[in-house]
Amino acid sequence: MPTPNPEALEFLLTRRSCPAKTLTGPVPSRDQLETILTAAARTPDHGKLEPWRFLILERDALRRLADAVSAHGDTLGISGDELEKTRSQFANADLAVAVIASPKRSAKIPEIEQTLSAGAVCLALLNAALAAGWGANWLTGRAVHDPVFRAGHLTCAENEWVAGLIHIGTENSTPPERPRPDLASITTWISE
Repeated sequence: MPTPNPEALEFLLTRRSCPAKTLTGPVPSRDQLETILTAAARTPDHGKLEPWRFLILERDALRRLADAVSAHGDTLGISGDELEKTRSQFANADLAVAVIASPKRSAKIPEIEQTLSAGAVCLALLNAALAAGWGANWLTGRAVHDPVFRAGHLTCAENEWVAGLIHIGTENSTPPERPRPDLASITTWISE
């Protein structure tokens, strides 16, 4: 018979991301963040390849990225409102963890499994931050999908890409509840 963990299940049933634009300081200390990262690193990882790594982006680094977005908007193919939204994602943040997908060559573990592990570590990081009492949000954006931008500004090798930018901070407002998936419309039961 399984041993339930009702508190963990209740957390998962009620968890919600906090919009990054509502997050302010303070942010987790280095020790607090290392605990969150330790929890996130316990994600499923077939073959124990660790096909991801963490890049901690503190306030000054985020301002530098905001400036880089502004300077390279044309190269990135973004302008106007989208450019401002992308720039402010970095400029208005105090802390973000970039989860860098870093697939490893493996005869046994397909790259798709490594990609799924990188996505899983993003969710684990988001949930660990929320469980620790912080506000958190998982974002990406066109800038971090650009190979030149991520190589020049996010230390990504040619085979690496950004699976997520997990913004972490203090939530300063609670957004209204949003509709959740209709379980019946997305679930198929196969009994035979």
